[in-house]
Amino acid sequence: MATRRFIVEADGGSRGNPGPAGYGAVVRDADTGQIIAEAAEYIGRATNNVAEYRGLIAGLRAAQAIDPDARIDVLMDSKLVVEQMSGRWKIKHPDMQPLAAEARGVFPRDRVTYAWIPRERNKEADRLANEAMDAGKSGRQWEPRVLTAPQAAPEAEEEQPQPPVRPAGWAADVGTPSTFVLLRHGETHLTPEKRFSGSGGTDPELSDKGLWQAERAAAALAARGTVQAVVSSPLKRARQTAEAAAARLGLEVRIDEGIRETDFGAWEGLTFAEVQQQYPAELEAWLSSAKAAPPGGESFAATARRVAVARDRLLARHSGRTVLVVTHVTPVKTLVRLALGAPPESLFRMELSAASLSVVQYYADGNASLRLLNDTGHLR
Repeated sequence: MATRRFIVEADGGSRGNPGPAGYGAVVRDADTGQIIAEAAEYIGRATNNVAEYRGLIAGLRAAQAIDPDARIDVLMDSKLVVEQMSGRWKIKHPDMQPLAAEARGVFPRDRVTYAWIPRERNKEADRLANEAMDAGKSGRQWEPRVLTAPQAAPEAEEEQPQPPVRPAGWAADVGTPSTFVLLRHGETHLTPEKRFSGSGGTDPELSDKGLWQAERAAAALAARGTVQAVVSSPLKRARQTAEAAAARLGLEVRIDEGIRETDFGAWEGLTFAEVQQQYPAELEAWLSSAKAAPPGGESFAATARRVAVARDRLLARHSGRTVLVVTHVTPVKTLVRLALGAPPESLFRMELSAASLSVVQYYADGNASLRLLNDTGHLR
């Protein structure tokens, strides 16, 4: 049985520092982004840092209660807690030492990673911490929601409030960006016929032309010389494309389930014309709303939620680095759309060729910049 992976987002606050304090934490399924547990508590008078540590402990214990053998990615906007728990900063304050020890005792150290994220990407834990403090102010304790089923994350565009606009290239230096070099996989036998090919079909391999495209892309990336990590969708066509690049770059391929293609359900293997003939009402609904899914498949809204979670996970793991992300049409377009703050219907207004390259850079202040889209110069 595969090891489960959870994301723990935790936060804490104090109104006065020290003052009335509370914490909040959520546990997400790492592959889908669904919220599967929440925790919050008003803890009386304390500092921000104590509240943050208490939130971390609560999040870890909530994850442990679900699966004590899981692997955990902790995401927090507290640089202090992240650096101390990662072992890069010493813990000198006597109030922090026992809390850090308690946090380390929940899971074995080799099963937990810590990464910093901007505050605007930690809004669920922040919301819970404020709810707990509000409850404490009124003389009651925070009451959890009843999650009768895994709680889906909000729509990606709602989950990620846009940071203040900063014109790309015009503002002051905000540090080294994290760069995603987005490579769509090479052709399969379905590609030239423009057939729906998602994650719910037969998982085709690259065709001979697709293998050639993968090698051409690999050569171009090796000449570029800036890629420091390679991440791939689990589907064969993406893995083959990623392996060609990784071999040239001397890197290993890491698989991320979150960047797999949309599941097109009953439409897998069909052309657009065939879908239009067999499923006219369903197709019209799908073209009209990102929340509509093909029969037995996945909506673009659901895809956007898991892609946004995967993006944040990769940014936390590879902060300030250049990562080759080998994936599919919908995830690449979704990452571009989210970077631009564009509406869901923009997915239908982008062309993305097989083995094309796109580049998005992400900054510590939450802003993103599209640097390249659908480049196929290496295939000529």
